[in-house]
Amino acid sequence: MLVLSRKKNESIVINDDITIVVVDIRGDKVRLGVEAPKEVPVHRREVFDAIRRNELAAGDKAVSKADVAGAGGNA
Repeated sequence: MLVLSRKKNESIVINDDITIVVVDIRGDKVRLGVEAPKEVPVHRREVFDAIRRNELAAGDKAVSKADVAGAGGNA
């Protein structure tokens, strides 16, 4: 992990097209701004994890349905 120190209004650039800017610092909270192309999804970690869990659950359900359908045809 790369660890950087930044002050308010300072930024970092990732891969020429993603910029992270320190917008505000208040106590133990830092507000960040993210500039990225529209096709690049940007989520807070807890939102990302929830999306991933939902995708995995949907995939498991699709596999279960396929297993049941396949089992019925071979009896």
